[in-house]
This record gives sequence, C-alpha cells and structure tokens, in this order.
Amino acid sequence: GFELIASWIVRTLYRVKTSGSEQFPATGGVLLIANHGGQIPLDGMLIGMSLLLESRPARVVRGMIERWVPGLPFVSSLFSRMGQIVGDVRNCRELLEKEQCVLVFPEGVRGSGKTIFNRYKLQRFGTGFIRLALETGTPIVPVAVVGCEEAYPSLMNLKPIAKLFGAPYIPVTPFFPFLGAVGALPLPTRVTIDFGEPMHFTGDPDAPEAEIEEKAARVRDAIQGLVDEAVHRRGKRIFSGANIRMRRADNSIAGGLDVF
Repeated sequence: GFELIASWIVRTLYRVKTSGSEQFPATGGVLLIANHGGQIPLDGMLIGMSLLLESRPARVVRGMIERWVPGLPFVSSLFSRMGQIVGDVRNCRELLEKEQCVLVFPEGVRGSGKTIFNRYKLQRFGTGFIRLALETGTPIVPVAVVGCEEAYPSLMNLKPIAKLFGAPYIPVTPFFPFLGAVGALPLPTRVTIDFGEPMHFTGDPDAPEAEIEEKAARVRDAIQGLVDEAVHRRGKRIFSGANIRMRRADNSIAGGLDVF
C-alpha cells in the first residue's frame, strides 16, 4: 500500500524527474544537503520517495525533520513510515556511523517559511552538518529541488498567530485560509530534483566557526548553482516542466525532463 501511494505522489501528482542520481554513492554513509521551501516538507518527502523508488540500489533516506512537523496531519504519519526522525545532532551522528543516508536542510525554517517573493533564494545555512561530515568522514551530496516553492505559494506569514499554536509560521496563500481545508492542499506542480557531485571535506570538526562557515558556504553555493540552473531550464512552465532534454556526461541524451 505504501509503495503504491508513494509511486502515485512521485510519478503522477508531482511528476518528479531526477538527474544526477547515477553519481549518488551506492553504499556507505552520505549527507544529502538540499534547499528548502514550500511551507510544508514536500521537498523532503519527494527526495526520500524518489531515491527509494528510482535509485539502484535503492537507498532509504533518513530525513532530519523539524520538531513541529510531527504535528502535521498526513505528512507526519507518512514521514514516520518512511523512517524520518526529528532533527538532532546525536540522531544524525548515529545514523551516519551506521552508514545511513541522511537528509538535512541547513536553512531550517528560514528556508521553508519564506514567501513566494523570495523563492529559490537560499537563506543562511547552519554549520552543524559540516562538523558532522568532518567528524564522521561522510561525503556531502548537494541537492536542488525546484517546484515545491510554487506548490504552496505563501504571500505572507502570520507569525503572531503562529506563536499561539507553537508553530514557526502560518502561511497565507492565494487559497488559504480563504477556501478553508481545500485551500490548504498544495498545488500539483512539476518537481525536478538534481543531485550534484559528492563533495568531500577534511579538517578538524572543532575548528573555529569561521573555517566551518567557509566550507558551509561552498556547499550553499553549489546548491544555489544547481537551483539557478534548474529554474532557468524550467522557465515559467511551473506545471509542465522544462521542454528540453538533459545531456549526460557521456554525451548521450536523457529524456528525463521532457514535457508531457
């Protein structure tokens, strides 16, 4: 049942297309570092489902989710069934030491809660993931997700009201709260996920913050470059995707991003 639901969400509802997964580490611990956006954690869910369904061999992604996510209906139960856990340094370290694939969004709520007017502009990164990568010798794979920002386009955030409910934000979209529960449903945008080349860092995990920030900035720049390229490729085709074909490194043509 779960695989059927996951397949429908990935292949039919959001028509997710991936690129670069052939360079994804097949074994060993890996840190997936991705851009964040869209108010609700659709991006994390689609990254995890896509790798589970399409990578060979299949890799289970253990996402570090925000502490408020378990309070969301449907999403919380789905994430739990996929093995996602609340973000915590100890949890992440243990998973990496067990050679698991861990997904981290260093922007946190700064990224997920931004409005549509700042879409695909990466916010400040936290640096904890770099220290963990150095401590455990784990490669970092930059990931760009495009399409989720428009799936739930926030025009503004009702932060004062959000505080009353213990949430980081309550978004106002063109449809929510004006259309009630129906307006809370995300739009069926076309989503692309691009995996970059693995990045390897060496050094002291207890180095001064300035040194760690420089490494985090390199990862952020790599992701921003992938995001910018994907947004340019797509243009204004939010629901149909890019009308081009990606060229693989071996110069063969891959039809993964054709419009249909």
